[in-house]
Amino acid sequence: QVQLVESGGGLVQAGGSLRLSCAASGRSFSSHVMAWYRQAPGKQRELVAQVAPSGRTNYADSVRGRFTISRDNAKNTVYLQMNSLKYEDTAVYYCNSRPQYTTTDYWGQGTQVTVSS
Repeated sequence: QVQLVESGGGLVQAGGSLRLSCAASGRSFSSHVMAWYRQAPGKQRELVAQVAPSGRTNYADSVRGRFTISRDNAKNTVYLQMNSLKYEDTAVYYCNSRPQYTTTDYWGQGTQVTVSS
């Protein structure tokens, strides 16, 4: 029902910045909890950041202070601004959408972020 398309990944040097975008389909974007996850080779997928319809945000300890999640409901888009990137941030980043008060998850196909040292 919900389609998510990520963009903005690429190769960046350590200390640099990238902004990821996730465009969502549907009419109920504003009532969804939006999130970014990532998965590095050989590791489990982990939550990076999420933003609730209320605007409340949550960040993984490893990215707090460096990454910022935001949403533009008029554009059905969620962003992840990534600053001060580290080699350890290298991963495939996935957009996630969950209608509020449900356990139904929708996933994008992922976008590769590679940080060189």
